[in-house]
Amino acid sequence: MRPTPFELVFGPPAQEVFPKIRLALEQAGHDPRDRDRFLMLRDVVTLVRELRPEEGLGEGIDQLAALVHHAYLHWEAGQTTIELPAEHLASLLRDRPEPEGKTEAPSAYYAQLPQHRVWAEVIPGHPPEPLDGCFVHSTSDGSELRVLGVFGIHPEREGFSVVEATGPRPAALMRADGTELFSPTLIGGKEAGLYSITGEEELLDLGWRIEPGAGSWGLRPKGSGIVAARSLLAPSS
Repeated sequence: MRPTPFELVFGPPAQEVFPKIRLALEQAGHDPRDRDRFLMLRDVVTLVRELRPEEGLGEGIDQLAALVHHAYLHWEAGQTTIELPAEHLASLLRDRPEPEGKTEAPSAYYAQLPQHRVWAEVIPGHPPEPLDGCFVHSTSDGSELRVLGVFGIHPEREGFSVVEATGPRPAALMRADGTELFSPTLIGGKEAGLYSITGEEELLDLGWRIEPGAGSWGLRPKGSGIVAARSLLAPSS
């Protein structure tokens, strides 16, 4: 089993820090999904500062804050990790699955995709990075999803890239060049069975496609507590 970003970055320390955050939220009567209020908590501010690389992040601090929020909700929901079966990837990206029966997705989860099958140019002008998976949760009123894609995880790399997309399910989404959604942009990608994400809306649409099946795909046991001494995010430039 591949370690998840939660295991790589947070691991056992989450069992000490996150309960304090939950208590502070309960005492203040705040909805944990309200990010603005979440980020104002002293324990959250301290955690973000501790996780920030020494060289700083610049505008990437918003990405770090989003990761911490997703990680907390992932922990609060029981650290649910869903593995998308490789044999389901093609149909997921070709069709637009709708909810079936009474299967419900967990309130927050990490969906891990087949390794090195979906790619994106996260930083313009830089080489494409593979999508490991997505943290997913709905906003407070349930009308929108927050999808945090995690790209470029590699044992020899210090950090990874994250991109967040938030909104209702995109309607009539099309690429500007007329190619099919998620079709590969890498040379030889089609022959290799690869896929690509070309923008935040496509990432958001992926989250909405994952949601209907999230309650029925294979659930992994809680993380093994793996911790790596690494920065959270790759440089944004």
